[in-house]
Amino acid sequence: MENRDSFKSRLGFLLVSAGCAIGIGNVWKFPYITGEYGGAVFVLFYLCFLLLMGIPVMTMELAVGRGGRKSAVGAYKALEKPGSFWHLHGWFCILGCYLLMMYYTTVSGWMLAYFWKFLTGTFSGISQDAIPTVFTAMLGSPWEMGIFMALTVFLGFLVCGLGLHNGVERITKVMMSCLLILIVVLALHSLFLKGGEPGLAFYLLPDWDRAVEAGLGNVAAAAMNQAFFTLSLGIGALEIFGSYMTDDFTLTGEAVRITALDTFVALLSGLIIFPACFAYNIHPDEGPSLIFITLPKIFTDMTAGRLWGTLFFVFMTFASFSTVTAVFENLIACAMDNFGWTRKKSVMVNLIIVFFFSIPCVLGYNVLSGMHFIGARDVLDSEDFLVSNLLLPGGALVYLLFCVTRFGWGFDNYIEEVNKGSGMKMPRWLKPYFQFILPVLILVILIRGLM
Repeated sequence: MENRDSFKSRLGFLLVSAGCAIGIGNVWKFPYITGEYGGAVFVLFYLCFLLLMGIPVMTMELAVGRGGRKSAVGAYKALEKPGSFWHLHGWFCILGCYLLMMYYTTVSGWMLAYFWKFLTGTFSGISQDAIPTVFTAMLGSPWEMGIFMALTVFLGFLVCGLGLHNGVERITKVMMSCLLILIVVLALHSLFLKGGEPGLAFYLLPDWDRAVEAGLGNVAAAAMNQAFFTLSLGIGALEIFGSYMTDDFTLTGEAVRITALDTFVALLSGLIIFPACFAYNIHPDEGPSLIFITLPKIFTDMTAGRLWGTLFFVFMTFASFSTVTAVFENLIACAMDNFGWTRKKSVMVNLIIVFFFSIPCVLGYNVLSGMHFIGARDVLDSEDFLVSNLLLPGGALVYLLFCVTRFGWGFDNYIEEVNKGSGMKMPRWLKPYFQFILPVLILVILIRGLM
């Protein structure tokens, strides 16, 4: 088996881990869910749940990785008591990563396709009424969607095939740096749009009447779900990067930095979208079509709209692709750890698996459009339901119980690992909260998500 790779810099770890967290959840889901659930009130709930749930569970996932020095299955085996079966959850983590990529590669392909469309002038000179037909035509074409999905898969595994340092770390550092610059430029541009001020008020000023109308329980549940989805917690996607870490810095401090970067992108995505929507008299609660129909309408009506549209979808492509490469790295490392494969063999086998298992999602909007799997959900929504409503919160609960109960690794071992190195420490007095309150909160989101 090949020697285990490691990050060459702290910045590399932070940007790759943040890249895993930053993705469609920040920009595709966050704005339209914010619009649907009352603007700033949802944002407040979201920030609270990141602090109360997201950061603690992230430290646990990273601690299992750094403590076990393996991917999900191997790390559990290294840390669990003899005769216990916590490592079985590691296989569910691998399943969750495959399931996530089965539809995430398709949506990432949409971002790449729209970047290409704006770059090549597809939206130049077409009427506002014709803009939705561009998205509809793309969904209806298995070849177009398949090509961009395939590009995402092949480029993602190409990056990972170069190795952790030469591929994932080096390329993600460049990509994330560009992403952060792009989002600041786009947000500043949006802030100065004439008529965008009401959008800022909608986004940044709490309106409790709207939140009560949506139902505070629904707002809280949506915020908890979003906190899990955006940080990719519960399926071992971040655990692998803990296994590549040094002991130089505490995991609490690193988790806070990763979450801060993730939240920065999510909040600035709102600053891009809400002022633009209000400046052009479009309500920002239109679901996923916000990104693919509403925003292109705004860009085509905007001075230098082709440029701004191209830049926005470059940003979206980087945001989604950083998650793709991070999760691919997890799948590759799992195969290397569990089966003793070389990186090259793991890349090739996983590329074939992910590519073929991504095809049903591509076909779900055309050839298989009449098929429904979980209730009335199509292929993508069914896969998303399993990941977002079951595997993410369920997995987070398993990581939590493993780290804080005597049946698993135990709180003392967890707290020792999480507080190794310099930086912000996790207080021991939080033990009762971790053992009795946090499991209930996660169980609530799990139950509500399955109802």
